[in-house]
Amino acid sequence: MTHEEPAALLRGLRPGVRVVVRYRIDGGFTDALGTLSDVGTDGCTVSTRRGEVLIAYPLVTAAKTVPPAPPRRAARTRPL
Repeated sequence: MTHEEPAALLRGLRPGVRVVVRYRIDGGFTDALGTLSDVGTDGCTVSTRRGEVLIAYPLVTAAKTVPPAPPRRAARTRPL
């Protein structure tokens, strides 16, 4: 896989698709898992549980679509 392929995949997706994106940060790599909310000319935005993550395409090292998140479990209740 060339460096350009993951960014090309992201550029070709429509917002609303669930993705995981691995990208470079100072000191290593990190992942953003969430919904692709914007696809721009210089980068994309992923909406994660922790908020919006803007990722510049040159920093992307891997990307793929992933299935929808499983439904959250109901809160546990304590017996009386």
